Amino acid sequence: MESDVTNRYDAGMQTRRQVLGDAHVDRAEATKVAFDAPFQTMITEGAWGTLWSDDTITRRERSMLTLAILAATGNFDEIPMHIRATQNTGAAPQDVLQAFMHVAVYAGVPAANHAIKLAKQTYAELGVEI
Repeated sequence: MESDVTNRYDAGMQTRRQVLGDAHVDRAEATKVAFDAPFQTMITEGAWGTLWSDDTITRRERSMLTLAILAATGNFDEIPMHIRATQNTGAAPQDVLQAFMHVAVYAGVPAANHAIKLAKQTYAELGVEI
């Protein structure tokens, strides 16, 4: 069992670095303290080591799903991070727009509108022409 957990953590950290980039993960690791270490371990093993490391669907598709779910549930703080990650996952700005258009129809125009605003700001910061 311990080797499964270790493998899931290691796979998660590798995937997390591939998707979010070393600089982001290094910043997160540098601010980790005893209080949030269990949480960081959980997301590394679960979100990154299990979900994002699974190859049933592509990382491009995972990016689109993640962004749509974040917008639909009003979790806007993580949208810029996941927009930046699209540079590593292959989700193009047009893919992201389509995901947010689904949000507009199925979860509400205000949520999609705010997500699109955040995407435009983040793409501008990255120098990505949209």
